[in-house]
Amino acid sequence: MQTKPHTLEGWLRHCEQLHPLNIDLGLDRVREVARRMSLRFECPVITVAGTNGKGSTCAMLEAVALQAGYRTGVYTSPHLVHFEERCRVHGEIVSASDLVAHFEAVESARTQNGDEISLTYFEFTTLAILRLMSHSLLDVAILEVGLGGRLDATNIVDTDCAIITSIDIDHTEFLGPDRESIGREKAGIMRTGRPVVVSDPMAPQSVMDHAMEVGADLWSFGRDFNFSGDKQQWNWAGRGRRYAGLAYPSLRGANQLINASGVLAAFEALRERLPVTAQAVRNGMAMVELPGRFQIVPGQPTLVLDVAHNPHSVAALTANLDAMGYFPCTHAVFGAMADKDLAPMMAKVGPLVDRWYFTDLPTPRAETAAGLQQKWNAVQMVSGRRSDVTSTLHSGPMEALQSAVAAADPTDRIVVFGSFYTVGGVLVNGTPRLHAKHLG
Repeated sequence: MQTKPHTLEGWLRHCEQLHPLNIDLGLDRVREVARRMSLRFECPVITVAGTNGKGSTCAMLEAVALQAGYRTGVYTSPHLVHFEERCRVHGEIVSASDLVAHFEAVESARTQNGDEISLTYFEFTTLAILRLMSHSLLDVAILEVGLGGRLDATNIVDTDCAIITSIDIDHTEFLGPDRESIGREKAGIMRTGRPVVVSDPMAPQSVMDHAMEVGADLWSFGRDFNFSGDKQQWNWAGRGRRYAGLAYPSLRGANQLINASGVLAAFEALRERLPVTAQAVRNGMAMVELPGRFQIVPGQPTLVLDVAHNPHSVAALTANLDAMGYFPCTHAVFGAMADKDLAPMMAKVGPLVDRWYFTDLPTPRAETAAGLQQKWNAVQMVSGRRSDVTSTLHSGPMEALQSAVAAADPTDRIVVFGSFYTVGGVLVNGTPRLHAKHLG
């Protein structure tokens, strides 16, 4: 009989080695393991699906709820550096040792009475974190949906309020080739009679149609809630409530107001079970933090970290970079997955980049640095733009960043983007503080 792991690292290796073959994609297997564990939540649950903006939305929900005095639990994925980052209880990342008992419980339920049920790595780890959260005496549970919605392991939990953030083309091999089919998958988290907040201003029709089909209480951006603002502050209006003179969220980027609007709509939809004060909203939005989301690290040169990894999020990153003002030279550290739509991403941000540092990443899914360089050269040939843009190849994100720092002047800007692995790779020893050599 195989001995059980005693550490989180051991359990994660165990989950990686399961590799179920010919597994059905339904949720019946996950539901059965959850049933065997008697997994349930006694508190309101908010589930967040979408292509971009999920992590930011979860962080804002958590920050406002914490300021309102609630005990929060948050599950997000993937992580940047350490697996434990995927779960926060009362604003704190859980410890590796706290997770071990819950991995043991999942394995015990999965193999109960010799009737073994196959689970993927994501399903196994999700069940372990959900069990930890369900045992943590929470006032509210916030769950970020992984890849899709309908078939995601988080969807075994009935949500009290669903949020669907911006939808774009990504993971087409699993979710379908266009926004309508992807929207249909994301809409699978809706529940009859429960609110669903759709914060995408141009939501696919399939999302609206599914809300009607299942009889969800649809809160639609532009119809049920909206925002306005100037350079100093912004205002929000919902079905029965308004907020005026709000400070901008501490998460940077124009796209964050859309995410923040969805968050306020969710709290409005849940106000009878989860009331929050205007002060909690103001403080929460002002204090929210989330590494790797247009994160500007002060220093010389300026460092920008962003996990943007598809054309839609790279377009938002490009707009945000453009709004930062003038920098003599922009250095881009870029590593990405091979299955992403890489040419449009490079074409979008390309006009702002003076030097590329392409990097390998520690996963078989990643495009090689040499492959990225070839794609960039092809983009350059098609666009016929500047020929003075240089590029170099690197074995990892930290080495690429060090090369960029060595080449940069203090007044330059370095942007690290393309994947959680790319940003995580430069955060592995903490947030870097850059000190470029000053010009003589």
